[in-house]
Amino acid sequence: MRENFRRIYSRAKHAAIGAAIGAAIGGIVSRNLASTGGGIGALTGAIVGEKRVSVESVVEDVKEVDVDTDSIPDID
Repeated sequence: MRENFRRIYSRAKHAAIGAAIGAAIGGIVSRNLASTGGGIGALTGAIVGEKRVSVESVVEDVKEVDVDTDSIPDID
């Protein structure tokens, strides 16, 4: 349940940031591009937010590995 909440929160946060940046960039050009830029920015931000949570969970799993007790393959 906690992982789902983190994913939802991250997706929403990044979508809002992406929408604001996209709308600002689009608004520089024209009023019509502001809404298009906001939509594209929100979609991009949501994708980034989704991927970021999955990467963070992998990093947390790697941090929990105890090097002294777990076997590490030898690289020759």
